[in-house]
Amino acid sequence: MFRTFLATAILGLLPLSAAELKVAVLHPLLGDLARRVGGDRVEVIDLIGPNGDPHHFEPKPTDLKQAEGARIYFVAGMGLEGYLPKLKAVIANKATLVEVGATLPALAGKDEDEAEQAGHDHGHDIDPHWWHSIDRFRRATGIVTEALAAASPENATAFRSNAETYRNELDDLERWTRREISKIPRDKRHLATAHAAFNYFCKDFGFTAHPVQGLNREQMPDPKELAALVADLKKNHVAAIFPEKESNPKVLKTLTTDTGIRLGEPLIADGTGNLSYKQMVQRNVTAIVKALGTER
Repeated sequence: MFRTFLATAILGLLPLSAAELKVAVLHPLLGDLARRVGGDRVEVIDLIGPNGDPHHFEPKPTDLKQAEGARIYFVAGMGLEGYLPKLKAVIANKATLVEVGATLPALAGKDEDEAEQAGHDHGHDIDPHWWHSIDRFRRATGIVTEALAAASPENATAFRSNAETYRNELDDLERWTRREISKIPRDKRHLATAHAAFNYFCKDFGFTAHPVQGLNREQMPDPKELAALVADLKKNHVAAIFPEKESNPKVLKTLTTDTGIRLGEPLIADGTGNLSYKQMVQRNVTAIVKALGTER
């Protein structure tokens, strides 16, 4: 009797629900999203880590060992992860691979073509940086929620409740973002960045994008392209150029010297660092408003 009582007492001291579902993510922001929706019922293994580069990361055998037992692999999709065919072959029927961005409205990769595409393939002409749209991240919340609910039906109600709470937070974040951006005159809403990572942000919030590099940080402009960019920045009276925490700002410093445009505070392009999605958006928006707003 005493042993039964003791065992019951000990169990009472344990968390009411331990993690019942293990998932792996290959983008830091998806890790944040899975934790918010899954709560203590889901163990999230972030394979890329806070400082990895989503453009170039490829999971090693040690990474896959860490994710052993995961029933879902969440990836950003839209062509960001070139290693997906290999990963699908490795996990085979052991887990479900969910490309979160696969059904989200996509922007074409070329800056001059912002036509949204539904039912897109995953070619290199698709801009994969969909997380800079708060609206798309809100839609992604539903995708992650339903994948978790399908894998663990007994926890579906909890997942959907967590998701609803998080979507409300994203609504608040979007309203805050719009209030902050209203401090920037419309003719000053030109966003010059290290690489073409902010097209979704620009489309949602009324900016014109001026990326120095292409969709990844290795696409450096040639002299002709650089000259055209300088002319474009001057023509539009662009006030600041923003480096990224992950990029070498050397080219941007050269541009600021050639144009007289000041260098803004670094932006976070790919979600790296130990920040939540909300913290990333707030940090980026604060830096943009500080450089371009009327209250400088």
